[in-house]
Parts: sequence; C-alpha cells; structure tokens
Amino acid sequence: MRKQKGFSLIELLIVVAIILIIAAIAIPNLLRARIAANEASAVSSLRTLNTSQVTYTTTYPTIGYAAAVSNLGPNDATCSSGPSSTNACMIDFNLAQAISAAKTKSGYFFAVANDGATPSLAYVAGGAAGIWNQTGVRSFCSVQDAVLRFYVPGAQDTPATSTQCLDTSKYLLMQ
Repeated sequence: MRKQKGFSLIELLIVVAIILIIAAIAIPNLLRARIAANEASAVSSLRTLNTSQVTYTTTYPTIGYAAAVSNLGPNDATCSSGPSSTNACMIDFNLAQAISAAKTKSGYFFAVANDGATPSLAYVAGGAAGIWNQTGVRSFCSVQDAVLRFYVPGAQDTPATSTQCLDTSKYLLMQ
C-alpha cells in the first residue's frame, strides 16, 4: 500500500468553502465598522467647523460668521500667506478641501454658509456622505447653536441648508 502525500481535492475544496463562509460573515461587519468610523470623523469635523466659526466671528467681527469652508481654511497646505478673512487658517487643509463628493475627508464632504448679512449673525455647517451607503448613511448639520443634528436619507444627499437643519421633522438632535 502506498502512502498518500498531500491533501485530496475534496479536502482542499472543504477548506476553501469554510474560508468563503467566514469571509461572507466578516466583510459586511467590516464595512459597517468603516461607515461608523467615517460618521464619527464627520461629527468631529462638524465640531471643528463650529469652533472655527466662533473663532472666525470673534477674530473678524465686522464680517461675522464665515460664508464658506474656504474662508475657514488655509489657501495652501502650509498656510504660507498667513491668516486673513478669506483664508483664516483655522481648519486643516484636508477639511478645507472636502467640499464635494469627489473630494472627501474620511468619506464625507462639507459645506458652510452664513445668513448673508454684514456682519453675519447665523450660519449652517453640514456634512454628507461622499457615496451614500458606502462611506456613510447619515447626513449631519449644525447651526450657530452648535448642536449637532443628523438625518438618514434614502439616497445620496448634499449638506443641509439652514432651513433643512432646523426642520425637526427631518433632522434629529444627536444624543
């Protein structure tokens, strides 16, 4: 009788099937964890935008709140020209550049708008997933009260306007 060396084809197929079953269980959990991490980063970014808006309106009282994310960020990665009312260098370059679904920070993009008055006394900051249901499933916003709100859209969304953010039937307060 000859001694068998190695594994049979059936044994290898069983091992491959077990690995595929484990992968089928693990991958969805990994994707959900990534979405949760992206959403946590988006909340942190909105808190940064809120703090920056307060600092901006204190630093430039004749302007009030900033009208765009670019006003809060630097003009380049090192803020080489120094802070000004058009590029205040209060947020990092990556957050300042995350203004569209094509340019995101941790899967989210952001928008800031003020009320258009001079000086501006109100603002809204919002964030939406770059690719809905892949990089995130919730949209976030905040106004000058600095309370974070969230909404679960059914499809791709854009950062909220002030009216949308204050709509309590749509945006819920974060706990």
